[in-house]
Amino acid sequence: MAEDRTGQTVVLFVSRRTGLDAEGYKAAAEAMDALAAAQPGCRGMDHVSDGSLGITLSYWEDEASAVAWRQHPEHAATREAGRGRWYDWYMLHVAEIGRSYSWARR
Repeated sequence: MAEDRTGQTVVLFVSRRTGLDAEGYKAAAEAMDALAAAQPGCRGMDHVSDGSLGITLSYWEDEASAVAWRQHPEHAATREAGRGRWYDWYMLHVAEIGRSYSWARR
């Protein structure tokens, strides 16, 4: 079960993939997940995809941590590669989580 994320900054990344270079995309996505997880202030990630449309939520301690991730050189290089190869489009939203709760069937 997810932790309470109240007060964290969330980056919502919604994208449609081109379908090109699936292996390259997979390798880059795995590398970015590992790199993000190692960044100061990273509090976790959630992903969902139907193979073409994807949604990634990354959770950060605060806005400064999210901005530092955006500015990380490896992340910036991978973002440029994504624009050239892997994405038809993407949109990104940044918000502060005002309330957080979860439920699970046991």
